[in-house]
Amino acid sequence: MKFTIITLFAEALKPYLDTSMMWKAQEKGLLEVEFVNLRDFGLGPHKSVDDTPYGGGDGMLLRCEPVFAAVESVLEKDPTAKVIMPTPAGELWTQKLAREFAGIEGGSEPSFLGARPKPLSPQGFRRYCLASLARPKGRTPCQAAHPLRNEAQSHPLHYIILCPHYEGYDERIMSIVDYPISLGSFVLTGGELPALIIIDSIVRLLPGVLGGETSAEIESFSEDGVIEFPQYTKPAEFRGMKVPEVLLSGHHGKVDEWRKENSKKAKY
Repeated sequence: MKFTIITLFAEALKPYLDTSMMWKAQEKGLLEVEFVNLRDFGLGPHKSVDDTPYGGGDGMLLRCEPVFAAVESVLEKDPTAKVIMPTPAGELWTQKLAREFAGIEGGSEPSFLGARPKPLSPQGFRRYCLASLARPKGRTPCQAAHPLRNEAQSHPLHYIILCPHYEGYDERIMSIVDYPISLGSFVLTGGELPALIIIDSIVRLLPGVLGGETSAEIESFSEDGVIEFPQYTKPAEFRGMKVPEVLLSGHHGKVDEWRKENSKKAKY
């Protein structure tokens, strides 16, 4: 799997992605991360990427020109790549979606696009992308919807994550976004933290990244609305707090029953 991150602040992302499981995934060849500096596509001598909003108001908005140029520079090399953008207007990110984006669950595309017109075939999408690169207007969201895997099925999934910043972005940028994603009802200063969360939640699901074979299967939200049962390790008693006796019994049937009984419904 490959992620190309378009950002103004790659230095904020690299330490995390070069640590722990994300580093392990890259060492094993399961993950490739590429950074594209949006500033490289800025306008004028100062490489400007933002400007004031029409109609007035505080803050600055990302301009279309540098964002389109940055995305298209990636699509020129891989027209099958899909564009993700963190935005409050996006679909709420869930474990189910993470599994779909990892290519291990669901159909030909993430489920939240189901209400949109039928996506282009892989061959049709490739032709459209190649043609669209010659047109400054780019793609529309409906035309941008496409299957998770390309026609060869052996090529890695490739996601472009566009990290907005400042006050927001010119709404026309949404025309080149395949998957708008929201992490919840709150606002951050930029898309870098959401990008890390999206990448981590997808990559950890790839076979070979986590230690155990079922590590990514038996956990919170693996089933809709269910939070994983409580877990304990040594010592059996700590400051008067004891591990439930059933977990020390060695009786697998009773342990499974206890775990089912102690799983919780998520509070959304």
